[in-house]
Amino acid sequence: MVMKTSLQLKMGQHLTMTPQLQQAIKLLQLSTLDLQQEIQQALDSNPMLELEEDDHDRGPERLESDKSAERDSEIRSDASETREATERQDSLDTIPDDLPVDTAWEDVYQSGTSSSSGSGSGGDDDYDFESRNSRTESLQDHLLWQLNLCPMSDTDRLIAHSIVDAVNDDGYLTQTLAEIHEGLVDMQQRMADREELELDDSEVIELDEVQAVLKRIQQFDPPGVAARDLQECLLIQLLQLPPSTPWLNQAKLVISHYINLLGSRDYAQLMRRSRIKESDLKDVMRLIQSLNPRPGEGVQTTDTEYVVPDVIVKKLKDRWTVELNPEIAPRIRVNSTYAGMVKRADSSADNTYLKDQLQEAKWFLKSLQSRNETLLKVATRIVEHQQGFLDYGEEAMKPLVLHDIAEAVEMHESTISRVTTQKYMHTPRGVFELKYFFSSHVGTESGGECSSTAIRAIIKKLVAAESLKKPLSDSKIASILADQGINVARRTIAKYREAMSIPPSNERKRLI
Repeated sequence: MVMKTSLQLKMGQHLTMTPQLQQAIKLLQLSTLDLQQEIQQALDSNPMLELEEDDHDRGPERLESDKSAERDSEIRSDASETREATERQDSLDTIPDDLPVDTAWEDVYQSGTSSSSGSGSGGDDDYDFESRNSRTESLQDHLLWQLNLCPMSDTDRLIAHSIVDAVNDDGYLTQTLAEIHEGLVDMQQRMADREELELDDSEVIELDEVQAVLKRIQQFDPPGVAARDLQECLLIQLLQLPPSTPWLNQAKLVISHYINLLGSRDYAQLMRRSRIKESDLKDVMRLIQSLNPRPGEGVQTTDTEYVVPDVIVKKLKDRWTVELNPEIAPRIRVNSTYAGMVKRADSSADNTYLKDQLQEAKWFLKSLQSRNETLLKVATRIVEHQQGFLDYGEEAMKPLVLHDIAEAVEMHESTISRVTTQKYMHTPRGVFELKYFFSSHVGTESGGECSSTAIRAIIKKLVAAESLKKPLSDSKIASILADQGINVARRTIAKYREAMSIPPSNERKRLI
């Protein structure tokens, strides 16, 4: 068999992800805070990029240097070199001669508001040192801190640590006392085996000891912590109230014996069994509702998450306008002085490096501009479509899907998805993620469409106005919407209600 070589031509199409396209897509899907970090990283790594300063903040020598560099981008003139040398000398002359050896740069040159105020300590008054540098405290840390203040034997302290480890973020024990006791005994046995000692029966931790230590921890802050169930949690809090608290004994009675009737809102049965009158039960309920069913939530601290709006919507002369938030990212540009050093015909290593950095800087600025233009274009189309929401609220929200905006701006749906993810719009009604304005629809009797967001708003409004003695069921809400020409199934109402964390009608029932 003879193998022959030959040449063949094939025609085909394929998509190539160039570095420029990859960079543009990356910037497009970044949130505002991530974009600021990306810009700062580009400023740190590329000498061709610099922050754009206002003209009144720049000296006349720098302005003249920029104009000279723009006129001659191939080579610097002797006058430009002299001017830069003068500027460098001026900047050196401003440095104090008697700097201490341990002086930091920030001690000489203050940045931001401090420099403009003329006082080196001007910005320290607004610096929240505790919130920026303090370690987030967990519930376990809070309990261990109190435990270290309590005099205990080594055995009791070992038991207490095991109990604290079994407390979840809500403040409840996740293990039974028998499981905690079993784990402690196993630990004692392993330690004895490791040291080749025989464990005496008198040294073995008893279940009663675990019970006693638990009672001590249940007196810690927050009240109700380390409880095994809701009933015990509420009783612990009631027992810590002053004996003179009004309706305290009745509240203990209800929680101790009739908590199931209280949870099912069976007030008639509750009043009959507890022999508490309806007028008195209202006061008892107020006391019980003042308790905290999740005591651990008050201790858990979370890091603050900031949302910076990307676009700002305002109404000017009866017309909604959209503009980019000027504070979302620092203004940057190509450093004209360094750009003027690039020579066209020079192939040296230094000149090649400058050329590459200049090209990357131009690509970055172009990708950044493309991101802003796309974001503004998409936000403008959303505002045009959802003017009813801006004028009248959620009930006037129109159905909108990604395909509608993609057609309007002549882009792919995946691009619209990237633009609307983690991008926020500031409106007179609040700050919303761009994805908030997209929702599905249901049909109406007139042949129109109603947004699911509008339906949620109507459900929320109906629940807020309902009688607490006789809350609206899902079927009743569906019937009310049907009377308004909106055809929604009962199970859809239930789904929307659960999404808004609204409990069912039997749990919304109150005693009035």
